[in-house]
Amino acid sequence: MRKRVLVVCHANTARSVMAQKLIERMLAERGLGERVEVRSAGVWVYARDGMIPSLDARLALKEVGIALAEDEMASTALREHPELLAHADLVLTMTAEQSAIVRSLANGRPVHVATLAELAGETGDIADPAGQGEEAFRAARDAIMRCLVRGIDGLVARVTGG
Repeated sequence: MRKRVLVVCHANTARSVMAQKLIERMLAERGLGERVEVRSAGVWVYARDGMIPSLDARLALKEVGIALAEDEMASTALREHPELLAHADLVLTMTAEQSAIVRSLANGRPVHVATLAELAGETGDIADPAGQGEEAFRAARDAIMRCLVRGIDGLVARVTGG
């Protein structure tokens, strides 16, 4: 049975999109792409189904060798899709506030949630780059990558048991 990782941010158009694509690449490099499904969603009140990934997020990914077409994925509002949370083996968030929202959306069900910083053994949040230009998106991408490099072995162990 495939394990499921759910990555969330506010709107699911930038940070969680970048994290999802980076995690998918890291899992594929480890031969685990078929064992772990990675999805992403937005938790904020303005998250909507069907929004396209941010151009700046797609450009930031392209700079590290990940091509993401505008129509390759669309945002998902977690509030509209509680089944994603119910089936997730691990939920990764960008901020402590988002972790709290995820726990509240779980309605008392146990949910394994951590910020990307916590996964990496760090503290702090990955700031929302929306509306701040390319450099802010690069900074968010680099923070996500740093956390994933430090935390990917822990992620793999948590979801595959090995």
